[in-house]
Amino acid sequence: MADPVLIYNTRMVTPDDVSDDGWVYCEGRRITRMGVGAAPELDGVARLDAGGLILLPGFIDVHVHGAAGFDTMDASPDGLRCMAQFYARHGVTGFLATTWADTHERILAALKIVAVAQGQQPDGATILGAHLEGPYLNPGKCGAQKVECIRRADSREARTLLDLDIIRLLSLAPEYAENHWLITECVRRGVTVSAAHTGATYEQIVDAAQLGLTHATHTFNAMTGFNHREPGVAGAVMTLPQIRCELIADNVHVHPAAMWVLARAKGMDGVVLITDAVRCAGMPVGECTLDERSVMVKDGAVRLPDGTLAGSILTMDTALRNYMQATAEPLERAWRACSWNAARAIHLADRKGSLEVGKDADMVLVDEAVHVYLTMAEGRVVYCDHERLVCS
Repeated sequence: MADPVLIYNTRMVTPDDVSDDGWVYCEGRRITRMGVGAAPELDGVARLDAGGLILLPGFIDVHVHGAAGFDTMDASPDGLRCMAQFYARHGVTGFLATTWADTHERILAALKIVAVAQGQQPDGATILGAHLEGPYLNPGKCGAQKVECIRRADSREARTLLDLDIIRLLSLAPEYAENHWLITECVRRGVTVSAAHTGATYEQIVDAAQLGLTHATHTFNAMTGFNHREPGVAGAVMTLPQIRCELIADNVHVHPAAMWVLARAKGMDGVVLITDAVRCAGMPVGECTLDERSVMVKDGAVRLPDGTLAGSILTMDTALRNYMQATAEPLERAWRACSWNAARAIHLADRKGSLEVGKDADMVLVDEAVHVYLTMAEGRVVYCDHERLVCS
């Protein structure tokens, strides 16, 4: 169990307010007291002077494949731990380990490792579960997904994966009738369903939403775009209020002007910032591997030899910074896109995603430019910039 910690002298951002000179007291994994003004004098408690830095809820990345040379599909506990440590350095306190379209055997192996490794990680973000991105996609919108591994939702296969009880988010192409049963089954099990790599029409997304689809995977990317006569997937997910929209805010996948449009369409509660990062994140510029394929990291992007974008090297702190710049929204409003909205999307808002008494002590200290000074996951300091902050 984590030792009690008191963080004080901070600008504290909560769902209802922004408080200067705020303080938070954590016991075990949870926030037990919060206040404004003079912090209480408590015996046997580690005290951390935040020096006026901004205290936000920890970032939650519901769509991230890898980092630091590792990938979820490696089916490696050590790899997942290294990924978690990398994410923590960028303010992430929880994430969904995300798969690719692949053979059933490889996906099953990866998910089994996630199931064993889920929960707290040494000096890293908490593994909250898995995001199954594919293989039930549209081959015509495959992007960097392996087209030869894309297929319709087979009942036996999909139920085997769901029975592991580790999938919290499942992305599929909803235009196929063969995938409709899976939407209904996921809703029954409490798994969030997302439209992904899809050539659906506006009407098909409306139909899928009636079945229970409530999420859109990397909005604008690998989906039919908006047209004034055929609104497509992009038009549907922007206008249907029950759908939350993921956004890769790296200024490569989506132009800042399109980010602005999305933010205006969905409001501050409807956008979920993600990284879609792959194993190349945190690695040197140049050639890298995606799975068995070679990719090139250059100019802030990861691309296959034919130029197709293949995930990203984005981190969540940079995503929030870019999102704020694109939308002209202040941190006091934009924070929801990297924590609160994600927690609600995967049904964890009762204990994560905001700074409130009784919730998990998932927190990040940042400055106005969203540079990360400290990350705390479930009451444990998992990252501290010792050059800029004194951490006991």
